[in-house]
Amino acid sequence: MKKIIAISNQKGGVGKTTTAISLSGCFSKLGYSVLLVDMDPQGNASRGMGLDPTAIRKTILDVLIESADINKVIKKTQTKGVDVLPSNLKLATLDALSNEIEEPFNLLKNHLKEVSKEYDYVIIDCPPSLGLLNLNALCAADSVIIPVQCEYYAMEAVAQILSSISKIQKEYNPNLEILGFLLTMYDSRIKLATEVTTEIRGLFREKTFITQIPRNISLAEAAFYGKPINMFRPKATGSLAYLSLAREIISNE
Repeated sequence: MKKIIAISNQKGGVGKTTTAISLSGCFSKLGYSVLLVDMDPQGNASRGMGLDPTAIRKTILDVLIESADINKVIKKTQTKGVDVLPSNLKLATLDALSNEIEEPFNLLKNHLKEVSKEYDYVIIDCPPSLGLLNLNALCAADSVIIPVQCEYYAMEAVAQILSSISKIQKEYNPNLEILGFLLTMYDSRIKLATEVTTEIRGLFREKTFITQIPRNISLAEAAFYGKPINMFRPKATGSLAYLSLAREIISNE
């Protein structure tokens, strides 16, 4: 396995799930095998890959709490090369169920070892929180991509996630690295978007991806139809942007 990448920002609506789905699809297009891990109880990453979370009997929660066979819980998708470890609302009970578990923050890490040789990339879609689910994701990951929406309050969210990552590096996962800040929902016509972009690039020059993700209605439509953007509308600006991001990540390894 080449990389375990968490997509994390405790702020909602910044494009975490869109990035997780789209990047998985683009890695697949480039010939890599991918496991998309849905660590959000909303199950949007599962749904965005064409699965129905409400109809799935066993999910990631069964793997984490009941030690269900991860290979039997992982689902194939209509996107060749992309499998999903699905989630649904039951995952929200993890905090309450983990009180008697030793090292509950390493649950995901321990189970991903069972499939470590089967995928080139593992992409973890994190929930918009700093709780146990997010902690499990960042303890399991080699690196983290931080989507930053080019809008108001972006810097506050960046400060919070950086503080959280620093704590995790010190206490749980010293090898965790920031793969990069990803500027999302960029619209050059909006002055604030340009200002946020300039500020992020000024502060984190070497850690900000060259690729920017534009506002693109096709990204939302792709999720609705349960397909990654490169399968739904390959020539859309959003599709080309995420393909560029996948190539940028590969070239920087």
